[in-house]
Amino acid sequence: MQMVKSPMSRKLTRNGGLFYPLIALALFVTFLYLSFGDLLWFSYNKEIEISFVERNGTQFFVDGKVFYINGWNSYWLMDHAVDYSKRSRIRGILQAGAKMGLTVCRTWAFNDGGYNALQISPGRFDERVFRALDHVIAEARKNGIRLMLSLVNNLNAFGGKTQYVKWAEKEGVALSSSNDSFFYDPTIRRYFKHYVKTVLTRRNVYTGIEYRDDPTIFAWEIINEPRCMTDPSGDTLQDWIEEMSTFVKSIDRKHLLTVGLEGFYGRKSPKRSTGNPEFWAADLGSDFIRNSMLSTIDFASVHIYPDHWFHKKFEEKLKFAAKWMLSHIEDGDKELRKPIMFTEFGLSNENEDFEPVQRDRFYKMVLDIIYKSAKRNRSGAGSFFWQFLVEGMELYNDDFGIVPWERPSTYQLITEQSCRLAREHDILPTQTEYLKDFCTRTSV
Repeated sequence: MQMVKSPMSRKLTRNGGLFYPLIALALFVTFLYLSFGDLLWFSYNKEIEISFVERNGTQFFVDGKVFYINGWNSYWLMDHAVDYSKRSRIRGILQAGAKMGLTVCRTWAFNDGGYNALQISPGRFDERVFRALDHVIAEARKNGIRLMLSLVNNLNAFGGKTQYVKWAEKEGVALSSSNDSFFYDPTIRRYFKHYVKTVLTRRNVYTGIEYRDDPTIFAWEIINEPRCMTDPSGDTLQDWIEEMSTFVKSIDRKHLLTVGLEGFYGRKSPKRSTGNPEFWAADLGSDFIRNSMLSTIDFASVHIYPDHWFHKKFEEKLKFAAKWMLSHIEDGDKELRKPIMFTEFGLSNENEDFEPVQRDRFYKMVLDIIYKSAKRNRSGAGSFFWQFLVEGMELYNDDFGIVPWERPSTYQLITEQSCRLAREHDILPTQTEYLKDFCTRTSV
């Protein structure tokens, strides 16, 4: 059967075969979308204006306004963003955080060796994973959330200092098999400096901004929970912190910097007996005051895990945690003259006497102390829940993790803290219209 060409098809044919180039162009555009669609998407989204957070004495400021933080931990963001099918979870937790009025999320900017490693070996990086971190930062910016990015782990999870020691051993240059050689081996120090420089100078493929120039990043944390138990005097860790903090500041003077301490008082501290949970805490090679005193460190960090530090009844744990917080806020006010951030706090659900209401009481105590500090313009500058997840993430959970909206009483505690901090020091422009409306309708 003979086909009759339409007038349009005859026109296309007469004009030098225009039909086929159009098909080719359409296929090319489709290829661009499939290959780089997420890149193009971000360029068309409305940019949220966001400014660098600065420090003046014991307080943080944004655009000249005092900034007290209601924050949370979701360490898993980069790891999840590697898999495109899981990226909805990143968007989900950041949108939920914004809806609750939270302003800063603390997360890992490292994965050394192993599965989905950002740093495959010293100086070798997986671009696919780097793009995942790019995505996390860009998505946070879209939702008005700032990020506190940690650069290495003292623990073994996601590689940590042990992985650096293994790399040095493999090359036959390690001074010691102890993972504390991370702090004093010159080769390992060089590995870490190269890593830090690569991350800080990374240009985000979605935003086009180098990390060191991006105000979405609230601060850098040098190392999560550093301990150097082979030198309880604290000298080794102190030297390392001084060297690495100076190195970070030589590359990036725009961002705030903290060590990543748990908050224990060292052997030379007058609070080693009265401030620590137990005697062992003075022999971990860290010292809250000494490590945080350096001019290159902008604020001090503290963690709160009384049920991991000693075995006592809940009421005693609660009493100690309050004393622990107030002691460090006093240090910020009188000794350090810097903000104090409680960057991890949690209560385990594996305690023998655990009841969900205990967790709410613990959370409320932490949040109340931060609020009172904000109300009095003191150094207790913020707190970060450990940890928040979304549904279906059981493999990433631990005995502290929560999906915050699954327990209404917990959700209310979180949002009320956001509201009362906002009432004391104004809601930031990046906080959502939802929060502005919610806080005007809710009495705290």
